[in-house]
Formats: sequence, structure tokens, C-alpha cells
Amino acid sequence: MALRLTGNPAEADDLVQETMLKAYRAWHQFERGTNAKGWLLTILRHAFINEYRRRTRHPETVDIDAIEPFSVFEEVQDDDPQGTFFDRIVDDEVLRAIDQLPEQFRETVVLSDVEGMSYEEIARVLDVPVGTVKSRLFRARRLLQRKLYEYAVGMGYIKGNAT
Repeated sequence: MALRLTGNPAEADDLVQETMLKAYRAWHQFERGTNAKGWLLTILRHAFINEYRRRTRHPETVDIDAIEPFSVFEEVQDDDPQGTFFDRIVDDEVLRAIDQLPEQFRETVVLSDVEGMSYEEIARVLDVPVGTVKSRLFRARRLLQRKLYEYAVGMGYIKGNAT
């Protein structure tokens, strides 16, 4: 998760160290019997956001209208709320595409499709409603579809459009 958020191995290492230090200092606040992974990911995310805010004051913008009309994987989408299509093709090309997503979409995809967390767990980690998680995941997957279309055709995962 740290590497996906930062996009840089050295920064990811620093983020993990910062997370572990904060977790150690706040260990008394952890409730036994709850999800330790979710607790640590929440700390990691907050540490990342704090560092990001410190570095820049310009929010990342996403043109939602450019995402919505693009859906190329109709033949394999059917009922794919958990991203089973992406589970089949996760490799370096897919990870690079994930790394290029805007932050809010990248972290949602990583928590869902890479870490395997439920919508409810993601909502708790990101401190957003479940509906927001679903919306971000839908839009992130649309962006990934756009970025990975040619790759998926070339690998034979889908049939290309005959034009």
C-alpha cells in the first residue's frame, strides 16, 4: 500500500517506518479483537496525507466526465463488483496503470483489489461512506479500462473492436 501511494520505494520505506512508529506510540489506543491491518492502514494513509499536504497545497483534480463514458470490457464485466476481472490480469503493466491513477482512486483500488478489503473496511480506513468507496472504485476501474485496453487486447484477455 505504501509503495502504491508514494510511487517511490524509498518514500514507501519512510512511510512504513513512520506508520510503525506512530502505531507503536498509539498502541494503547488499539482495541484488541479489532482489525489490526485496517488500523495500521488507517495510520499509514493519514501519515501519507499529512506528508502530502506538507509538500503541496494544490489538490489533485479529476475530470469525472472523461471517465464515465468509457467502458470497453462489457463482455467480461457482467457482475464484477469485486474486481475479479482485474484479479486475472494483475501484473507489472496493471500495477503501473494503478500507480498512475489519481490518489483517491489509487488508494481505493489498492485496498479493494490488491489488499482484498471489503467496502466496509475500506470505508473505515479512508473515513468515507461506503457509497463513496463504491463510486471511487467504479471510476477507478473505468480509468484502468481506458489505460489497459490495448494491453488487454494484445494479451488476449478481450477481443479488440473490429473497426
